[in-house]
Amino acid sequence: KGGEIDMSTVIDVDEMSITFPLSRPGLNTIKRKMAELFSSKELKPLQRTVLKDISLDIKQGEVVGIIGRNGCGKSTLLRAISGIYRPSNGSVRSSGQIFLLAGIRIGFTGNLTGRENAYLYGSILGHSKQKMDQLMSSIIEFSELEEFIDMPLRTYSSGMTARLGFSVATAVQPEILLIDEVLAVGDQEFKERSKERILEMVGNAGTVVIVSHSFGLMKNICDRLILLEDGVVKASGDPAYVIDVYHGKAEPVSSSQMEE
Repeated sequence: KGGEIDMSTVIDVDEMSITFPLSRPGLNTIKRKMAELFSSKELKPLQRTVLKDISLDIKQGEVVGIIGRNGCGKSTLLRAISGIYRPSNGSVRSSGQIFLLAGIRIGFTGNLTGRENAYLYGSILGHSKQKMDQLMSSIIEFSELEEFIDMPLRTYSSGMTARLGFSVATAVQPEILLIDEVLAVGDQEFKERSKERILEMVGNAGTVVIVSHSFGLMKNICDRLILLEDGVVKASGDPAYVIDVYHGKAEPVSSSQMEE
């Protein structure tokens, strides 16, 4: 990243918790109300706290990786930073245009053509038709779907759909890029090309936060890693050290030490 980097904070997470209800509205709620009528005490609501009192700040120009086992809250944290989830407690503040690269099939419709879906997905991402007109040739070229772009999406294989989604999603460079495990789509050749595109985006983006199980990639591109365990930050710092903590080869420092 050449030149001077403004190390001001662009993402500030302050004692944030996120809790999701486990019971469905409707019948389950009626059953609980009935149970409460015949009980001397009110039943506690069924809920799960996914993130607990998370505090972290990410500076302009940083590449920060988030690791942890499945269910630890990695994706929830990214979605909270992007504004999809609202904190139950605490706050999340950000400065700059944020783009979450995840769920690359979201917004696609089988009866529309690949080209029409690209325009639709682009509008969901906030791009104008004029912007998409400018990007369309590069999107088609990267996806290698020239022969199929005007065919209905229902005729596409899952790999073709993934290629189109990834191509649209990565066509514009945001100020803050959030990446959530998007390298597991398509065939091996496209996975390599996807990785190259993401590395290019990492090199150009002001700030990047990435969730991945590819520790080799994380070591190569991240300035620091954050390890989540059961919804809390267990370790933060040098990538090699945090990966060692993940594997039980190093002891995590205390939260007060991490803040120093």
